Amino acid sequence: MSILNIQSGRDFGEGPLARVTSLVYRLMTIDALMILAVLPGLIPLVLLSRDAADAPLAVACLIPVGPALSAALFALRRHRGDITDLRPAAEFRRGYALNVGGVLRLWLPYLAALSVIAVDLAHVKASGVPGWWSAIIVVLAVVATLWMANALVITSLFSFRARDVARLAAYFLGATRSVALGNLCLLIVAVGVVDFASEAVLALFGVLFVGALLRSSQPMTTRVQEEFTA
Repeated sequence: MSILNIQSGRDFGEGPLARVTSLVYRLMTIDALMILAVLPGLIPLVLLSRDAADAPLAVACLIPVGPALSAALFALRRHRGDITDLRPAAEFRRGYALNVGGVLRLWLPYLAALSVIAVDLAHVKASGVPGWWSAIIVVLAVVATLWMANALVITSLFSFRARDVARLAAYFLGATRSVALGNLCLLIVAVGVVDFASEAVLALFGVLFVGALLRSSQPMTTRVQEEFTA
């Protein structure tokens, strides 16, 4: 029997090494595209000082982040486990084109609210308001961010009107508390990375955070699909 006819029990390209290589390629490609998409805001954001007066400018630099996160969520969700499917760039571009309008309808109001919150926090001491007011503002910012995380996932993976996405995102804050808790942990880690390193480091590992967001949001996406889609 010719050695060429001996089968190892699986076809070429189906082994563990091929799967790991495919996954790494996919993650690196999506991460590179995310960085490229947020670069117009990332460069000035990194150059800004950590002064409270620059908080509104820092928030404005986050405008490109929403569509980039949405495109990454779309590209990661579209992968069905086929290691021969090496088209993450095409899926990222498709997700960006499909979702940019819907995402910005929610992302821009969220950033506007975040900017107001940042200004309020920057002037708490000067205004002489009680310290507990700062805690309330921070809680509001966290809740708004958790709502936005839900909204990003829903609008990236499903086709709903912006107002319906907003309602669903708010509904699932309470309906799937495990999702809110998981996303809160991701938020804490992200803030820690920015605080101890920089925004650039967070962007460098952004695809890992997006993957974790997609996984932690799975109970919510399952319920959306079962209860609110045909």
